[in-house]
Amino acid sequence: MSIIVEFFAAPDDASAALVLQTGPRRAFESLSFGNFDPEEAVVEWECLLAGGSFEDLVEAGKPRLVAGHDDDGCVVLAVSPRLSAALAEAEWSELKDVAVSWTAQRAEDGEVIDTENASVILGELAALVRSARHQGQGVYCWVA
Repeated sequence: MSIIVEFFAAPDDASAALVLQTGPRRAFESLSFGNFDPEEAVVEWECLLAGGSFEDLVEAGKPRLVAGHDDDGCVVLAVSPRLSAALAEAEWSELKDVAVSWTAQRAEDGEVIDTENASVILGELAALVRSARHQGQGVYCWVA
């Protein structure tokens, strides 16, 4: 799997959609990661942090597609307000617990994600969310 995943803060969907072809780095504060499925991850993180079932969240349209086509090329996804709130309020120990649970779930599906890397992803994403919320912005994910 070779996927570029960049989480970024933007003032609104229209602004976030503008980065579809080029990525957010030049326009917005962003975090770059790779080699995991962010669409699945944000739903799993929301389940682990805020409760609910994976199937119910997917049926509710999570994560919400802001720009692009889900079946080809780059996409921009919105991180849900519920996940954003849970990340913003989470303590470091809770994020580490979620990282352990998430990597275990991924391992069950044959995907290997290092627990320490997962902790870094969640910790940095939580910091980005806090910063974005302080500025009245939302958090998005660009996938290439």
